[in-house]
Parts: sequence; C-alpha cells; structure tokens
Amino acid sequence: MIQKKLKTTTGSLTVAIPTSLNELKLGQLMAMQATENMTDLEAIHILSGIPLQELKQVQSYAELQVFNEQVLALAIEIKQLYNSEAILETVTFKLDGKPKKVKVMSNLSVEPAGAFMASRDIIAEEINRHIALHGQDNWQESFNPSLQVCSQVLAQYFYTKVTGQPYDEELAAAFTQQVEQLPITQSLPIAKYFFLNFPSLSKPKTGFWHRLYRLWNSVLAYVSLKLSAISTPLMP
Repeated sequence: MIQKKLKTTTGSLTVAIPTSLNELKLGQLMAMQATENMTDLEAIHILSGIPLQELKQVQSYAELQVFNEQVLALAIEIKQLYNSEAILETVTFKLDGKPKKVKVMSNLSVEPAGAFMASRDIIAEEINRHIALHGQDNWQESFNPSLQVCSQVLAQYFYTKVTGQPYDEELAAAFTQQVEQLPITQSLPIAKYFFLNFPSLSKPKTGFWHRLYRLWNSVLAYVSLKLSAISTPLMP
C-alpha cells in the first residue's frame, strides 16, 4: 500500500491505496467497472475505501496527485495479468476471519451438479440479456459479461470447496461477498477461463476481456497525460 496523510478542512485524513495487484480486490475492480465517467476522487474512493464525502474535504487537490503514479503502475500490471494464461494452483479465502486455502482443479470442472447447473444458467441468462439488448446476429462478437456475473460464477465454483458444506444454491449465491474479497490476481484468470472456455454455450466470449484491456489502456494514457501536465512547467 502507498499511504499519505492529507490535510482537510476539518483536520487530517490518511489515505492508502494498493501498490500491487495482489492488494487489489475483485470487488474494487467491479466498483470501478460499474462507475460511469469515473472521476479521480471516485477512483481514490474505490481504491482506498475512504468515503467520497471525506475525500472532498481535502484542502488541496494537488495533494491527491501523489496517487497518479500508482494508478499508472496498476494499469501496467493489469495489462500483464490480462495477457497471462496462468491460473494459480491454490486460492486463499478468509472464512470467519481465518485464511482458508483451497486447491484449484486443473480442469476447472464445476462440482457438484447443482453448482454446474447454476453456473450454466448464470452464463445463459447473461447471454440472453445481451441478445435481448443487441440482437441475435453475431452476438458472440460483442458479448461483454460483467464482473458481477463473473463473481456469481466463481461463487458457485468455490462455495462447497471453501466451506465444506453441502451445496445450497442460495448460500452459494451469497458467497459472492467472499469472492469479491479475492485479489484479482487470483480471481480474474479463473473468471476469464470460464467465459472463454466453459461451457461451450459461452464460446467465443472475448468481448469483455478486450474491453477490460482497453479500459486499462485508457487509464494508462489518461494518467500518463496528467503526469506529463504536472511535470511540464507552464509557459510564461
């Protein structure tokens, strides 16, 4: 984490944001995806967990610019993660405040049957929603599953493995809260796998991943431009 103490109109505020993708949670990336025309303050709010209203009390906007370089570094790292096909052999959850490490099956098959059927239905529903909005023709080319749907599929996949409890569709659906706390280095490659490879109903589904790649390319360009503007003296 990068941490900075900032002066505010009422005192001071300590703000910390991730310095590596291992510290960036799936839920944070979901919040960023869901925020249209995201402002600098909204990005810092999502990454730090500091309420937006408190960030608005920072005396000088210039003090927040220290975080720009870190956003740039995260953008570069997520591009590398996007290009990687590697999936970790284990994933670590926090269950009742304690770490719980589970093995990721090499073939990523969804078990038990109830979880498989629920995952299939989640993917099918997302496809049908997309077709209803954009039409049947060439729907595969523009299909963009949301990270929220990805988290729902991962919850079905991991619920029984992590809790050791018999499968229950409602409890598995609620397990998204734990899934969203996973670092994106653990969750994103597995979610990508499901929507590109499983089941055949969802092939080929590259639209969302290309969109995510473009999003972080845009962040990279945006932050680079701002850093350039800050470092270049104003003309007299």
